[in-house]
Order: sequence, then C-alpha cells, then structure tokens
Amino acid sequence: MNKLVPISSPALVAAAGERASMRFLEFFAANIRNPHTRRAYYRAAEEFLAWCSSAGVRSIGAVQPVHVATWIEAGTRELAAPSVKQRLAAIRHLFDWLVTGQVVSVNPAASVRGPRHVVTSGQTPVLDPAEARAMLDSIDTSTVVGRRDRALIGLMVYSFGRIGAALGMTVEDVFTQNRRLWVNAPTSE
Repeated sequence: MNKLVPISSPALVAAAGERASMRFLEFFAANIRNPHTRRAYYRAAEEFLAWCSSAGVRSIGAVQPVHVATWIEAGTRELAAPSVKQRLAAIRHLFDWLVTGQVVSVNPAASVRGPRHVVTSGQTPVLDPAEARAMLDSIDTSTVVGRRDRALIGLMVYSFGRIGAALGMTVEDVFTQNRRLWVNAPTSE
C-alpha cells in the first residue's frame, strides 16, 4: 500500500454515513505522517472492522469495548505482544480521531488493556574494554579523518553517549575536576 489513503471506507464506516467515511479517510491522510505507521494502522483498522462486521456489528458507532477486547484477546493467541499492542494503539488512535470529529460519542478502545510486554534486557551489545581498545587502536590516526573518528568513537565508548550528543558538544563541555577529565554531554531537547 504505497498510496496515501485507502480508496474507500470499510462497510462499517460507510454504514455510519458520508461524514464518518470522510473522517475515516482523513485519519490516514491528514493525521498520520509516517507511511509505515499509516500502512500498519490501516491494516489493523481494516482487520478490526472486518472482524466486527463478521461478529454482527452493523456500524462503527455500534462498536463497544467488549468488541475491542475480544478482538485483542483473539490477537494474543496468534501474534506477539508488541504486535497486539500496536494494533490496539491503532484502534485507539482511530477512535480518538472519530470522537474528536464527532462521528462517535466515546472511544470504545480507551478502556481496553493490551497484553503485558516487559523488555528485561537491552538489545544494544556492549563492548568489553579489550574490544574497545582493539577497535580504537585499529583506527588510522595519520589523517585528520582518522583522528576525528577515533575521538568520536572513544567519546561514545567511554561515556556511553550517542552520536547526536557527541556531535553537539563544544570544547567547554570537556573539563578537568580533581585531576580527572569530565565530559558534560548536552541534553537533547
């Protein structure tokens, strides 16, 4: 789906009238800027509304929290928790948009809780000191580019800073205190 908006509204939305159909299309065209998010949210909305239609719901205004909760529960049996949480976020966001556009009076997804998902460990690998030293020693410092790269990589390795923070630093951000060198990385705002 590389197009900006879907061609038409699903049957449940169309059953609520022209205003509901237009608001549904505006949600994807005007409210979501990222094309990947737009595609994922549209897929979730389309699947949810098709499920509602098969469950006997006649209009988007007739969707109740029990419908959303049942659909989410069914999703937890087939999908990973982050995928189910993304789908619930899509439905919540869509109904928030429809509420502010006065298509529906309440958001039926607002009270529905998603599955628990806790990330216990980060995915970023950490270099041990020997690996860090080997990497820094492998950089050719005979050129200005090599010295720059070694300084940036060394700063990031030993301060756990990100490249954005390292690039935003000035000379005044490095200072000596009690015979130790300190780095005051700027905060991102």
